[in-house]
Amino acid sequence: MASVLKVDKLDPQSGTALEIGTSGDTVSIPSGATLDISASTLTPPATLPASSGVNLTALNATNLGSGTVPTARLGTGTASSSTVLYGDQTYKAEPGGGKVLQVVNAVQSTEYTTSSGSYGASSTGITITPSATSSKVLIQIHCGQIEMGNREGQGIVMKLTRTIGASDTDLIAQLQNGAGAFTGQTGNVYRTFTGHASVSYLDSPSTTSATQYRIYVKSSQTTTYIGVQMHTTSSTFTAMEIGA
Repeated sequence: MASVLKVDKLDPQSGTALEIGTSGDTVSIPSGATLDISASTLTPPATLPASSGVNLTALNATNLGSGTVPTARLGTGTASSSTVLYGDQTYKAEPGGGKVLQVVNAVQSTEYTTSSGSYGASSTGITITPSATSSKVLIQIHCGQIEMGNREGQGIVMKLTRTIGASDTDLIAQLQNGAGAFTGQTGNVYRTFTGHASVSYLDSPSTTSATQYRIYVKSSQTTTYIGVQMHTTSSTFTAMEIGA
């Protein structure tokens, strides 16, 4: 039969240390009893025993010293390389559209000349390989120095083409610049005109194959044409892939 010691207070016989039990003993607080240490200092062991922390509150996250917080604790949904955590603590698909995925730039490397009154067989261009069929390609071309012998009423006609494999497509079939702008010249009076022209076009090639964009120029004259020359290093070509 266990002995019962009834006292109102236990004090150490000497000093300030009071020991209850011996190493290996178990000191139990029965169900329904309250151990009140709210006005005291509790010194726990360096390693706390396994226990539920469900009732722990006011924890400071800045005190986390190691490890990582599991993604499931950050929000609902599936965390993956293609999802992001939104402000409502939900994993959703990564935002798409409007992102520049790549930029390709080139400077004209060969002089382009035509004097046949029609578009030449080839011209310097730029090639880009889209990463997705849903991407758009923004083409910006600046022809910095176009030189032509001129007569009254003559201008420059340009076109932009797209080539995928062996398939050629006219994206801008007729872009006329300066036709009829030169006056005061009659008969066979000629002069040299030097100018520039720019082209900007948003294309949807729907391919992941290498895609070439080229610009062609010619005289606006169909019968009495004059030679048109696009010089080297003065023209730039830029192609930007825009994510869908």
